[in-house]
Amino acid sequence: MDFVNPPDDEIRAILSRPATVAVVGCSNDPDRDSLKIAKLLKSKGFRVIPVNPQLAPDALREEFAERCYPDLDSIPEQVDIVDVFRRSEYLPEIAEQAARKGARILWGQLGVFNLEAAERAQKAGMTVVMDRCPAIEYRRLF
Repeated sequence: MDFVNPPDDEIRAILSRPATVAVVGCSNDPDRDSLKIAKLLKSKGFRVIPVNPQLAPDALREEFAERCYPDLDSIPEQVDIVDVFRRSEYLPEIAEQAARKGARILWGQLGVFNLEAAERAQKAGMTVVMDRCPAIEYRRLF
């Protein structure tokens, strides 16, 4: 399978329609990109749900007014976008969880790329973006 990211107009549409986004691998460290991007998404009107099994449920409540969950399956509601800050080898499992959550978009951050995960997500009807950063895409497209 060859993989091509969606065209710019589709990425622009994703970023211009605020939705519920689960940020997998979201850190509570202010120097980490995962927290910076999660805060950027929140500032653009997205509802951000942090996902990190290493963090306590209330670890990021002040930033996002949301509980932190250990994995996507633990979130008690549907999410629209799954934004992944984990190593590429974890992406297939995350794609499976995203499909179970009814996510519409699987987004792998810079350096996060896995063809098996892309295929699974696309078979589940998801749009897949990999090896891209929303902050860079915002600057580039808006």
